[in-house]
Amino acid sequence: MDQMTQQPNFQTMTVQELKSYVLSHREDDEAFYAYLDRVRERENRVVYPPLKSLEDLEKYPEIIEQMRQESGNKFKQNIE
Repeated sequence: MDQMTQQPNFQTMTVQELKSYVLSHREDDEAFYAYLDRVRERENRVVYPPLKSLEDLEKYPEIIEQMRQESGNKFKQNIE
């Protein structure tokens, strides 16, 4: 980020505001790491083992459901 540009205060942003900022300023590493720190602080955070293939997603229907809820998109219910 340009030294003449003032850096926003990531600590005062909500998680959603910080996420939006990171998505619109993908080159801002400081913002990205601030967002990761905030996500890691969540008490209700669920950590899943890494997937080795797309087929592994079938083993984790709760991940798919969580992704649906968080994205707000209406996905087709065609995963069986």
